[in-house]
Amino acid sequence: MSSEEHLIRYFILIAILLLANSSFADEPPNVRPPTDEADLRYWLESMVWHHQYTVEEIRSATGLSPERITSALKKFEINSTTKPRRAADAPLLVLPYPGGRHPRIGFLDGAILPQRETKISVFTPWDDKQYVVVDVPEAIWHNGTEGRELYYLAHDYELPTIWVRKGIPMEKLEWERRKDGTLECVRLLPDGVEFGTRIMPGKEEVRMELWLTNGSKETLTGLDVQNCVMLKGAPEFADLSNDHNVYRDPYVCRSNGADRWVITCWVPLWRPWANPRCPCLHSDPRFPDCAPGETQRLKGWLSFYEGSDLDAELRRIEATHWR
Repeated sequence: MSSEEHLIRYFILIAILLLANSSFADEPPNVRPPTDEADLRYWLESMVWHHQYTVEEIRSATGLSPERITSALKKFEINSTTKPRRAADAPLLVLPYPGGRHPRIGFLDGAILPQRETKISVFTPWDDKQYVVVDVPEAIWHNGTEGRELYYLAHDYELPTIWVRKGIPMEKLEWERRKDGTLECVRLLPDGVEFGTRIMPGKEEVRMELWLTNGSKETLTGLDVQNCVMLKGAPEFADLSNDHNVYRDPYVCRSNGADRWVITCWVPLWRPWANPRCPCLHSDPRFPDCAPGETQRLKGWLSFYEGSDLDAELRRIEATHWR
């Protein structure tokens, strides 16, 4: 079957799934039903207290009926007035992104049915209702047997991964939430390659690690990674342009047009860029070539800054030796 025929079949499949889920089924697409009452309470607190979800958005994320949602919110006393106050010395608030609300403003056809197990919400220190969504990894590429191939993708898209072309579905995963606030998610691919992400919130920054272990029989090359910082949830940064972006390799920074900044970085750097249609920021890294049995690692950073001297702030960040 030709690549064109594969694409046609892929588009037909996506159309059928979307139509079935939205038109004929009562359950919204890509839902993640809570596993028990404790899990339900956790997600409702996250969605209502922190992400300000509507009942319909909660339904889209969980698949629960409006009646069940309303009843649970009343039972757990979750509403805008019961949100607990965070301690002044607490780390930046970092939560798994709940899904049910698309994390982009535009270019939605470039991210169909986004998976939530790669996405985290990082809330700004000056406004606990504003957050950016970090997608890590959004995509992994490599040099395959047929040339440049999309090895993993955290949503559906017109360009299918090698696993979509082979008809192999990806298991739905969730972040492991640890008591110290660390989040971790590990995925095993069908060829034995495993990759994982670790998120470590701090008082002034979020440090991130992405690792890949080659359990296949072939050396992996061209392992380019896309890690996306989406700005829809922080409206002061979410204008659909690149006018307020600053690049200081390997740092990619964006201001609100005044004295507030989002700063992100991954090393070793492959490509710094931004997409104004989403809008989003990218400091995309590249794994070194990975032989069978080897593990390679990447390090990432995200922080916020209030002030007029960005270069001084970047020097301060470098002085932490986070790399």
